[in-house]
Amino acid sequence: MPLFFSIAPIVLLIWMMTKRHGIPSFIALPLTAAMVYFIQLFWFGTQLTLLHANIVTALISVFTPITIILGAILLNKLMQISGSENVVRNWLENISPNPVAQLMIIGWAFAFMIEGASGFGTPAAIAAPILVGLGFNPLRVALLALVMNSVPVSFGAVGTPTWFGFTNLGLSDDSLLDIGRLSALIHFIAGFVIPLLALRFIVSWQEIRQNILFIFLSILSCSVPYLLLAQINYEFPALVGGAIGLALSVLLARLRIGIKREENHEERTNSGQVVPFHHVIKAMLPTLLLIGILIVTRIHQLGIKAWLNSAEINWQWHLGWLGNLSVSKSFVISLQQVLGTTASASYKTLYVPAIIPFLLVVLVCIPLFQLNRHQVKQMFRETGARISKPFIALLGALVMVNMMMLGNENAPVIIIGKALAAMTGESWLLFSSFLGALGSFFSGSNTVSNLTFGGIQYSIALNNGMNVNLMLALQSVGGAMGNMICLNNIIAVCSILGITHAEGQIMKKTILPMLVYGGIAAVMALILAS
Repeated sequence: MPLFFSIAPIVLLIWMMTKRHGIPSFIALPLTAAMVYFIQLFWFGTQLTLLHANIVTALISVFTPITIILGAILLNKLMQISGSENVVRNWLENISPNPVAQLMIIGWAFAFMIEGASGFGTPAAIAAPILVGLGFNPLRVALLALVMNSVPVSFGAVGTPTWFGFTNLGLSDDSLLDIGRLSALIHFIAGFVIPLLALRFIVSWQEIRQNILFIFLSILSCSVPYLLLAQINYEFPALVGGAIGLALSVLLARLRIGIKREENHEERTNSGQVVPFHHVIKAMLPTLLLIGILIVTRIHQLGIKAWLNSAEINWQWHLGWLGNLSVSKSFVISLQQVLGTTASASYKTLYVPAIIPFLLVVLVCIPLFQLNRHQVKQMFRETGARISKPFIALLGALVMVNMMMLGNENAPVIIIGKALAAMTGESWLLFSSFLGALGSFFSGSNTVSNLTFGGIQYSIALNNGMNVNLMLALQSVGGAMGNMICLNNIIAVCSILGITHAEGQIMKKTILPMLVYGGIAAVMALILAS
């Protein structure tokens, strides 16, 4: 019965969102959250105060994804209104009018690098609007962005899922490095398949076959340096691999290596007006500034990352029954001991990529592009108009997640994880990545998935005499592949691209690549275990 009541809300949610006339996420998610609330209250006997405290913390936590979405939409509007989007489109078409080349350059290599720098769902937030600006269908772009952004995720945000995700296990640096090596190898093999499945959402198999050499060269240009760097470092494989891959992919496309030549494309390119280089630089400046700021603020060796995350309290207030509110020197806003419980939440004002870099870049570029008052008002008005339903959906998702993780060892999420392990027994190695994917589905984060289920994977490996580092690598790979079906990511990319009521449809389509990814991880687990 505990397993039934733990899994029933998830089954209901998936059914509501994926049935023929699916219920929109901003309705389905709050309904599911309400169901979990009553299950926790009446079946698991969770204290009413603790339940309400976690609703309050969800209300604070929702500002992290929602402000990132706001920033991404605002930047997208700036690119549209200023005309930068058209310049970038013309420039990319001059590099190669081939749609496969454009998808690999932006959807694969560019997003790979952004994931390595930032995480937080920013690859889809930055890359997807560029692809839509090139004329690709928004819904299909959303599918491609979600599936493509999986291989680099275990090393996203300068390796955070690896070095921070397993921090509660007390692992040595050598163990973390070994986990990184194994994760990178599994991702490397999956990288030969997953981009092809992502491309298929937009182009035909025939087009893929005609350009297969370029596709594999672009894949390898990212994944080879990624794999090699993972042998000695678990922070920079995605960032460095993506940067090298982006440069090589652009070069390969410009030289037409591995790309099918089409006369009409060649004629259009030759007859089209060449975009002056300084126009390209100006149009790309918002994106270049964004990348530069993300890299500088994410590499902890530079010291800026530590300052932006500083928890040293500057101001503190006691809010009575609500809890203790504090603001750190780096404007980390925290509410602790909510409603007298252990529940707490915080918002890292300067570290969350909303004010820095999204809003900052927009404010810098407004005078640069000489936007008038009417255009600026239009930009902010249209951004605000698109955020209400995603806010409700994400709040419902975070309330549901908080409720599902209440109860320590008896939390519904933990019960589901242990039941999966018990059902598979000694064959758990084949299924362990799916537990990582489950964690990402709930939390929207490879890092949180590793923090939640890393301990379970660790104990299963020890109890069954399995390779602990391999098991944790499979957990990390699973957390990465779970990004394809993660509710937070799906809601975010739909909001940024202006897609409505399609979350369930997207989930039905992205689950197949995720299952393929899990199958590859299982085969690699057997090979590596032997």
